[in-house]
Amino acid sequence: MSDENNFDIVVIGAGPGGYVCALRAAQLGMKVACIDKRGAPGGTCLNVGCIPSKALLHASEVYAEAAHAADMGIDFGAVKLDLEKMMAYKAQGITGNTDGVRYLLKKNNVEEIEGAAKLTAPGAIEVALLAGGTRQLSAKHIVIATGSEVTPLPGIETDEERVVSSTGALSFDKVPKHLAIIGAGIIGLELGSVWKRLGAEVTVIEFLDRITPGMDADMAKNFQRVLKKQGIKFMLGKKVTAAKALKNSVKLSLAAASGEGEEESLTADRALVAIGRRPHTQGLGLEAVGVALDGGGRVETDAHFKTNIDGIYAIGDVIAGPMLAHKAEDEGVALAEHLAGKPAHVNYDVIPSVVYTAPEVAWVGRTEEELKEAGIEYNMGKFPFTANGRAKVNGTTDGFVKILADAKSDKVLGVHILGAQAGDMIAEAAVAMEFSASAEDIARTCHAHPTLTEAVKEAALDVDKRALHM
Repeated sequence: MSDENNFDIVVIGAGPGGYVCALRAAQLGMKVACIDKRGAPGGTCLNVGCIPSKALLHASEVYAEAAHAADMGIDFGAVKLDLEKMMAYKAQGITGNTDGVRYLLKKNNVEEIEGAAKLTAPGAIEVALLAGGTRQLSAKHIVIATGSEVTPLPGIETDEERVVSSTGALSFDKVPKHLAIIGAGIIGLELGSVWKRLGAEVTVIEFLDRITPGMDADMAKNFQRVLKKQGIKFMLGKKVTAAKALKNSVKLSLAAASGEGEEESLTADRALVAIGRRPHTQGLGLEAVGVALDGGGRVETDAHFKTNIDGIYAIGDVIAGPMLAHKAEDEGVALAEHLAGKPAHVNYDVIPSVVYTAPEVAWVGRTEEELKEAGIEYNMGKFPFTANGRAKVNGTTDGFVKILADAKSDKVLGVHILGAQAGDMIAEAAVAMEFSASAEDIARTCHAHPTLTEAVKEAALDVDKRALHM
């Protein structure tokens, strides 16, 4: 095989985990190729996930703020929505980001290969090129970083017209009068917030008796209360048994999750299926090569991301752990450094999560439920944004900060924030926890006034029941 087809590392997948792994490996002096079949790098995140959804979240929030700006003495008159232009704004953001990734790959001498990759043997890959034909590659190390895909709901077919996935919900040609969302997880609530702000009636249907599973239950309860105040409706403890697409609507059949009671129906303009994501491992030739998968279809790896087959590794959504872009990025860097013979580690206890609604929800570390289940004694500090000066003048008083600290050592075990800019504020908590800070450490750190971050300091003070402003 010619030298141009031989590599130190071939990364399959150009999402956040894959392209970052490729960049770091190239920085460390390795010959690297990164394969992706989408035709634009960045994976789901940049193309049909994180970036376009945040573009619409931001644009719809500006729209909603403009509609209420008169409360602050700024009268725009009647605020008009141009959805076509908003979608163009979203597309511009996608292109800007994917072009940026392509530039970084080129700058770092990573060969970008567009096509569908398939393992033919350990160290051997066949690529069906998007431009036509095939290419045979060899590599000392192969990294599976193919991300995840939408989890289908059994018995419900998505046509991306009446019954849509998250991809379809990012590209509606008009605002639905009524949008039904199946699943009260992060993706469904973020997209529901977008279309609610733009004028849709939104009903969220959830199998469980609560929203956002995995979030601290106290935060989830308060988060739901805020969303209900914004007009989002919830049907909890319900399962969707059928969806019938009609000419101008979709009819959902519902039953109680408990199996008791009579069936009911709900008619909406469109229905979004948002019950989660599953690892994308099909069509890669993993079974033929002998790569082991777990019961959930994820690639099994050791502490250094190695599969059961020498020379084959996996990172990101295809392995165990939260399906988060930043988790995948950290794993990509750690793997590249490990393969270069450097010490590498990912601290899975300090990976923040964020829901980008308005207000946002962000957390890092343990929930109260997890601490109780583990039998760990803890102290809790809370501080509401209603008592924060900046939040008051900004009109963003919904929510609070909650800090959980070990009852004996005062080490911070978890931080949970419901409020404006929570996704940015959680970084302080993550840094503190990475350095094993105590609640006292945060409480004694001077925070600028007037800022929302003062609520973090006050919550830390409240762990010792000495908050100053409540």
